Amino acid sequence: MKNLRSSAVTQGIQRSPNRAMLRAVGFGDADFNKPIVGIANGYSTITPCNIGLNDLAKRAEQAAFIAGAMPQMFGTITVSDGISMGTEGMKYSLVSREVIADAIETACNAQSMDGVIAVGGCDKNMPGAMLAMARMNIPAIFVYGGTIKPGKLGGCDLTVVSAFEAVGQFTANKIDAEQLLAVEKNACPGAGSCGGMFTANTMSSAIEAMGFSLPSSSTMAAEDQEKADSAARSAEVLVLAIENNIRPSDLLTREAFENAISVIMAIGGSTNAVLHLLAIARSANIPLCIDDFETIRQRVPVICDLKPSGRFVTTDLHAAGGIPQVMKLLLDAGLLHGNCRTIEGKTLNEILANIPSAPPTDQEVIRSLANPLYEKGHLAVLKGNLASEGCVAKISGVKNPCLTGPARVFECEEDCLEAILSGAIRAGDVLLIRYEGPVGGPGMREMLSPTSAIIGQGLGDQVALITDGRFSGGTYGMVVGHVAPEAAVGGTIALVHEGDSITVDAHKLLVQLNVDEAEIKLRREAWIPPVPRYRTGVLGKYARQVGCSSKGAVTDQP
Repeated sequence: MKNLRSSAVTQGIQRSPNRAMLRAVGFGDADFNKPIVGIANGYSTITPCNIGLNDLAKRAEQAAFIAGAMPQMFGTITVSDGISMGTEGMKYSLVSREVIADAIETACNAQSMDGVIAVGGCDKNMPGAMLAMARMNIPAIFVYGGTIKPGKLGGCDLTVVSAFEAVGQFTANKIDAEQLLAVEKNACPGAGSCGGMFTANTMSSAIEAMGFSLPSSSTMAAEDQEKADSAARSAEVLVLAIENNIRPSDLLTREAFENAISVIMAIGGSTNAVLHLLAIARSANIPLCIDDFETIRQRVPVICDLKPSGRFVTTDLHAAGGIPQVMKLLLDAGLLHGNCRTIEGKTLNEILANIPSAPPTDQEVIRSLANPLYEKGHLAVLKGNLASEGCVAKISGVKNPCLTGPARVFECEEDCLEAILSGAIRAGDVLLIRYEGPVGGPGMREMLSPTSAIIGQGLGDQVALITDGRFSGGTYGMVVGHVAPEAAVGGTIALVHEGDSITVDAHKLLVQLNVDEAEIKLRREAWIPPVPRYRTGVLGKYARQVGCSSKGAVTDQP
């Protein structure tokens, strides 16, 4: 194992300086023979997603010590997507995934830790931790901070997306200022990650499906006692994993990624999962490409009726049986690889053995595969001359995901949002937001503000939105993101003119600029690369290092 005890400096008299430092942080004579467990703590008061993490980290720390390990806690950063949404600050969101991964890898490898417990709650804590785990390949477990409970207003469940959509409703004169304020005050009632099947809950579900967190832990409410108990149990499991030498490379197989994708399709998860799983697979050296998502989508239906496009929130999914119940249905249908191992040393077949083969009859959140919400998955991979390397369309909640219309071209998110709120967008338009990709943004901002405004104004089924940026897990409608190649590197999306005809057809898996190839060639020859928006600092560095979104938008590419 890579740890201080096996290091060259632990031999003979050379070990004294190292031990002296550790004695100062609480090590006694007997502790030097115990495994060192890092606790990567994403606690902050920046966001409700992470405000409860310190309590979970302390529970894990105590449990690890009792289980015979020496825990060492360190902090990682976080960025609140919800708070920074629609602002320049959102450009730091995807960047933070790389910063978190680098921080965890740096701390664990620098201190020669035997294993790591990552405690995270917001969108990028989870994939950031998984990237680090895959890189380091030391025994690892993830503790999710938990979902927020739904807000309540007029007998309806609210989520943070309700507040974004209320802005569109207000500008469309569907609600007044008093109602808008009431939604704002009631949407987020306490601690926890955004309550629908948005990015945080999507990634926690994917991590559980891959065996890196305990069964049912991905849908627990942040403020419930079972979440704290699960954190303690996670530490105990991690210590056993160290003893049994269960490493990420044992769990992160091609079949495990296929399981994660199947679960994401079944629960109606976020488009961001495509980006993050591609990145994690790359760090784990597992062959996975964007087309694999489309292959799995064709055979896995959406069986969970969850927000943003559905009726229920994640706490409802938990009450109905959570991810184990979803996985059991997929397993029985031959849509899950049951031989995949988990951090507990068990296979999924063993984990799911006592889960019922049918969802509870007293709930409507999880449907049977014979009665799905959608017969195929909701995350479609489209290609065409507008996205030769692919893009991701989220088509849940759309009656007919096909549209040909005139392009309304915007060079940034803010300009598009202004046009929507001013009433300048008409049914049949194809909105195109460019220069918001990994390089061009930089940082690939999420477009929740414009997509929510579209929904709020009642145009969700009547317009399409295409971007080389990303979408929040709270987005739904006819939206196409992750367009690759992006505009900043000369992708065709940079060559679109106002009024050009564009076709989005999820049935044909097509996103097409309906302009003669000779004209496109002339435009390409005349195109001038834009001046980078940032040349220094973390955004400047990110823009120089980041790769294509179709390959996960990672910064440690060879």
